[in-house]
Amino acid sequence: MSKPTADWERVGDHFYRKTQIYTSVFDPDLELENYVVTGAPYSGAVALYRGEDKIYAYRSSQAVKPSVDIYSCAGKLIRQIPWDRGTIKAVGWSEDERLLVVTDDGTVRSYADLQGDFTPFTIGHGAEEHGVLSCKFWANGFVALLGNNSLVAVARYDEPRPQLLASAPPGEVVAWTVIPPEQTSSRSVEVLLAIGKTVYVVDAAECEDRGLEAGPFRHISSSPNGKFIALYTDDGKVWVIGSDFQERFSEYESKVKTPPKDLQWCGNNAVVMAWEDEIHLIGSNGAASKFFYESFVHLSPDIDGIRIITGDVCEFLQKVPDPSKDVFRLGSTEPAAVLLDAIDQLEKKSPKADDNIQLIRPNLDEAVDVCVRAAGQEYSIHWQKQLLKAASFGKSVLDLYNSDDFVDMTEALRVLNAVRFYEIGLPLSYEQYIRLTPERLVQRLVNRQEYLLALKISEYLHLPVDKIYVHWARQKVRSSRTDEDSICDEIVRKLKGKRGISFEEVAHAAYDEGRGKLATKLLEFEPRAGKQVPLLLNVGEESIALDKALESGDTDLVFYVLLSLKKKIPLSSFFRTINSRPVATAIVESSAIDQDQELLKDLYYQDDRRLEGSNLLLYEALSAPDIGPATDKLKMAAKLLRDSKEYAPQVAALEDAQKLLRFQEAFEKDLTERFVGLSVNETMSKLIKMGNLKRAAKVQTEFKVVDKTYWWVRLRALVSRRDWRELEELGKGRKSPIGWEPFFNDILGAGNTKLASLFIPKCTTLTVPERIEMWVKCGMVAKAGEEALKAKDRNALEELRAQASAGQQLELDRMIAQLQRGR
Repeated sequence: MSKPTADWERVGDHFYRKTQIYTSVFDPDLELENYVVTGAPYSGAVALYRGEDKIYAYRSSQAVKPSVDIYSCAGKLIRQIPWDRGTIKAVGWSEDERLLVVTDDGTVRSYADLQGDFTPFTIGHGAEEHGVLSCKFWANGFVALLGNNSLVAVARYDEPRPQLLASAPPGEVVAWTVIPPEQTSSRSVEVLLAIGKTVYVVDAAECEDRGLEAGPFRHISSSPNGKFIALYTDDGKVWVIGSDFQERFSEYESKVKTPPKDLQWCGNNAVVMAWEDEIHLIGSNGAASKFFYESFVHLSPDIDGIRIITGDVCEFLQKVPDPSKDVFRLGSTEPAAVLLDAIDQLEKKSPKADDNIQLIRPNLDEAVDVCVRAAGQEYSIHWQKQLLKAASFGKSVLDLYNSDDFVDMTEALRVLNAVRFYEIGLPLSYEQYIRLTPERLVQRLVNRQEYLLALKISEYLHLPVDKIYVHWARQKVRSSRTDEDSICDEIVRKLKGKRGISFEEVAHAAYDEGRGKLATKLLEFEPRAGKQVPLLLNVGEESIALDKALESGDTDLVFYVLLSLKKKIPLSSFFRTINSRPVATAIVESSAIDQDQELLKDLYYQDDRRLEGSNLLLYEALSAPDIGPATDKLKMAAKLLRDSKEYAPQVAALEDAQKLLRFQEAFEKDLTERFVGLSVNETMSKLIKMGNLKRAAKVQTEFKVVDKTYWWVRLRALVSRRDWRELEELGKGRKSPIGWEPFFNDILGAGNTKLASLFIPKCTTLTVPERIEMWVKCGMVAKAGEEALKAKDRNALEELRAQASAGQQLELDRMIAQLQRGR
């Protein structure tokens, strides 16, 4: 087995290695030099599209159809997307492997899962008029350069809101790049434009000239951490400067007259320039190394290195990680290097193994940690095993050692080796794997329809598997051509009983494919009514949707279904649907009473609920602002009930209400006072207060108001009016249907004690003590004493004397003496 250092190259202060990951990548007939190649972050998929300036090789009489082809890094075709929408100006990737395709008119298609389904949006801001020249992408967004030098930024793909950046100066943009928002002090994307001899920095608020004089710059690129800028001058030099343009760190002269076709960063420490079959790796202090290839070269930068893609190979060029350098560097005396040599000696059964352990014993725990980390940096399974063996040997000697990192690394390497396999084509480095996270790695496998491997990794790492099963089921629905019953049975057999499974998502996929029957069948297995109901409505299963909503007990969900039904089906069908479901009917009634009374009338009419319909019309009549509409409503209410003898009392009451309205209308005309809305008693009361006793008596006669009620109304109205004369005249009568005590109480309450006292002798049905108390309330103690004297009640007289004034006491003493003489 060759040493890991065999492919190391020293460039400046650091070692770099170029690891060959896959060979025989693309079909030789693909002519990769005629394509624009863009790789997704974290060793993701590679998108190819033919540049508009490339010549098509003659194949046959058939025209070559344009497409965007998506490959794995190993050259396996994942998806071919036919292109039918304008000229492609840029293709890019987000960090979650979302493919973005931008056309010359500013239309963007966002492909979320490598399956060909897309979400379109436009960047606007004059893109259709001026055209898109090119785009630069970062992990979560992109900036488009328009023909008039306008810059439009899109910071999010889930809710794209294109934002016009500050105005850039006129002139040809020779080269440009972006610094992502998370790497700028303003937290806004910054755009670097090489125009003329200088570079302009444009953000959302302003455009600033950095004052350079060495342009034009043919290439400009920002490092992954945003701290450095690489510039390629017109005379073939590469500058590396700070992103604040204050300090130049290195300069390199390529001595190649032809400008490179691409310039990218290799991590944060080196710059790579690429010509057709040659690349230069430029390190610190202008040091460089050159590599030559037999076919056209494409660069795909990543967070910790750069992928080099040709038709023959896919390689990964990166700075040698520090753990690997400590372990493998020639002549290294680091504890980790000694520990690795110890495992080699142990396999040879040499006693030097123990000597090595004793040599590094004070630093043995550090050596174990470095070997574990170095194992994660290796692509060779042989060296992974050797390093882990060395770590295992070292920790077995230690008395105390936390093995968590060791266990985590062995798990990570099993996963990495599985996804690096050429059939999968995801050559993640360990750092990329940590940044990507296992959950997002599983999602990438699912998008490639590698369901078995996704399941095994999820189970191995104890991750949820529900999304994997759901994605498989959705693809099954979309691609299978068997009958719907068989598809449903297979999906249910695989998914039923699995935790977190959403049959609604699968059913939705079936509905989108025009398989409404299959969607309905699948929804039967969805336990959450809130997920079932909307799709059942979409597929036309309104009755089932309503029943599911009712079963859930969620009134909001039932109300949602009812609203949808009302909009979707005829009103008569709507009423027939809810009539057999009392809960649904009750919800309709409770909401319609405040929001849609016409609907409620139709419901009562359809269901032959005459009394409820009549009550509704009566309610409207009472709320009517004018007499005309109120009378009409009452007539309609009476008409509804007239055909049934059961409702004769209600009909009579409604007819009386109409008669009362007619009376009130006449009173309003004659007396210019408001009467509508008053009851019969209130009408009589108001008439009496106004002095219209004859009209009040007529109302009594017409509406057959009993005397007792009328006398109560008249008494209170007269008291309210303070008509003492009329009250006195009433008191001259012999009989009162309500008795005379109410007269006393109401008049006394109004403050007229003199008039109130006139009614005391007429209260013959009351007891002596009660009449005595009435006299006292009127302030007539002497009269109270006479009442007690007639009753020969000495105790009452004594109590009165105790309450009386000095003058009244003499009179009461005379009465007491008279009562004693009578004895």
